[in-house]
Amino acid sequence: MNLPYIILVDDDVQVLRAILRDIRNEFRDAYKVFGTGSAHEAIELVKELKLKNEAVALFVSDQRMPEMEGIVFLEKTNEIFPDAKKVLLTAYSDIEAAIKAINNVKLDYYLLKPWHPPEEKLFPVIRDLLDDWHAIYKPEFDAIRIIGFQWSPRSHDLKEFLSGNLVPYQWMDIEESEEAEKYLLSAGASKSDLPLVVLKDGSFLINPSLPELAVCIGLQQKASKEIYDVLIIGAGPAGLAASVYGSCEGLKTILIEKSNPGGQASNSARIENYLGFPTGLSGAELSRRAITQTLRFGTEILTPQFVKNISVKDGYKITEMTDGSVINSKTIVIATGATYANLELPGLQNFTGAGVYYGAAGVEANACKNEIIYIVGGGNSACQAAMYMSKFAKEVNIIIRRDALSQTAANYLVENVRNTSNIHIIANTDVISVSGSNILENITLKNAKTGEEKTVPTKALFIYIGTKPGTSWLNDIILKDEKGFILTGSELMKEKSFHTFWKLNREPYMPETNIPGIFASGDVRAGALAGISSAVGEGALAIRFVRKYLNEM
Repeated sequence: MNLPYIILVDDDVQVLRAILRDIRNEFRDAYKVFGTGSAHEAIELVKELKLKNEAVALFVSDQRMPEMEGIVFLEKTNEIFPDAKKVLLTAYSDIEAAIKAINNVKLDYYLLKPWHPPEEKLFPVIRDLLDDWHAIYKPEFDAIRIIGFQWSPRSHDLKEFLSGNLVPYQWMDIEESEEAEKYLLSAGASKSDLPLVVLKDGSFLINPSLPELAVCIGLQQKASKEIYDVLIIGAGPAGLAASVYGSCEGLKTILIEKSNPGGQASNSARIENYLGFPTGLSGAELSRRAITQTLRFGTEILTPQFVKNISVKDGYKITEMTDGSVINSKTIVIATGATYANLELPGLQNFTGAGVYYGAAGVEANACKNEIIYIVGGGNSACQAAMYMSKFAKEVNIIIRRDALSQTAANYLVENVRNTSNIHIIANTDVISVSGSNILENITLKNAKTGEEKTVPTKALFIYIGTKPGTSWLNDIILKDEKGFILTGSELMKEKSFHTFWKLNREPYMPETNIPGIFASGDVRAGALAGISSAVGEGALAIRFVRKYLNEM
C-alpha cells in the first residue's frame, strides 16, 4: 500500500522547519511527511489526497495562525479524515483552548512548544498515536469510485458499463455511505451533480458520458490502421469468438462494441453447461477470458462506439461511426446479438434503471440485500439470475405465464431453483402495471386463470423475456426478415428478388448476407440456434468464410 501521510501546519517558519525536520528524521521510512505554513494549502491537499484514496494518519497544527485557528483547521480536516489522529501545537497561554478542543474536535493530544528533546517529548507521543491509528485503519479498496443515488438510471449505466468492461469499481450510495459525502466535499460537488466518478489518480468526472469515462479509463476509441481484413460489430460471444479466430489466423481484426463486451452472456451469474467447465463459470469470467485471449492475438477493441452507417465502394466496406470517424475493411461480421424484449406496460420506461432492469442482476445485486424482488421470465437466464439474486435478496419471485418453470428452462436450473428456499414461482401470472414516485415502488400482478389482481411493494423488477435482434441501428443495405433478424445463405435464395441483388457466380456462403463480404453471426442471424455455445461456434464459422471470401479478392 502507499505510505500514509503526516501533515504539519504552522505559520511560524522556524517552528515548522524544526518539527518537519524532527518528524522526518524519525518517521520518514513509514510515512510521507508534508509541512506547510498555510492552513488553506493544507486543506486543499487533504481534499486531493481523499480523491486519490491516500491515507492521512496524523495532523499536527499550530493553534494561532492568521488564516484560521488550529482548532478550526482540525475541524475541517475531520470532515474528510475523521480517523486521523490530531495534535495541537500550543504555547502555554493556549492550554485552555486545547483542553476545550479535546471535546469539541476530539483532539488526541496537545503539545507544548518547545518539545526538546524530541526523543523524550515528541517521538513517544507521536509513535503512540500512530500505533493507535494503525490499529483501526483499514486500507481503502484501490479502484474507481462511483458516488450516486442507488436508484438512478445514470448511476446504473455507469456501473453496468464498468462492470461489463471488467473495470473494478466501488459503488457508494450517497444516501447510505458517510464516506461518499467526503468524496463529494473533496470534489467540490453537490448532490445535484451526481453521479460522481473518482478515478484512481484522484481526478474526477461529474455525470460523465460513457465515451468520456472510456477515455479516462484507457479504453481504445480510434482505429489505428487505415484498413482491416475484418471488422466485427458486436462483442458478445459470437463477436469475441470471431475476433479470436480472425486474429490468431493473422487477419487484421478490429472489434467494435457499443457498450459492454460479453453481450447478454456477461449478465449470466452462472453458466453450468458450457463445455470444458464442469463446475461452471460466470458470464463475466467467460467474457474476461475471451477479451484477454483476443487482445493477446492482436485484436483492436473500440468501446463504446456506435455504428451510424455501412456502405460499400469498389468492394471495400466503409463503416461510419456516430463520432464521425470512418473505418475501412475488406469484410464485416455483424454479431450484435439479441436483447431482452421490452415489457410493454404504461409508464414502465420511467423506471428503467430506477428499479426496472433488463438483465443486470449482477450489477444491482448488492442493492437488493434483504429486499423482496421480482423477476419476469422463465428461461435459463431468468433462472440463473434468480439463483444469483437469492444470495442477496430476502425473497426472489419468478413470474411466469405458464403452469410450470419446467416448460421453459433447463432441467438442472429448475432443480436448483426448486431447492432454493427463498425463490418462489408465481405461475400463470402477468405484471399489468407499475407505480412509484421517482423510483419503482409497487407492481400489480394478475393471475391469468382466476383474474385475481394483487399489488405488491418492491424496489426491483428484473426482466428476462423474449429476444429482439440488435439491428435497429442497421441501415437498409442489409436484408432482414419481418422480425429484424438478418437473412443469410440459403434464406437469401428464397427471396424473390435474389437474382436482382446477388450477381456472383457462386451461392452466398452460409453466414453471408445479401452484400458479398458482409457476414452475420450468432443470435442476430435468422435461423441461428440460441445459446452461448452456438454463438461461439457461429463466430468461428464466420471467420472460415471470411477467409474464403478474402481468397477470392
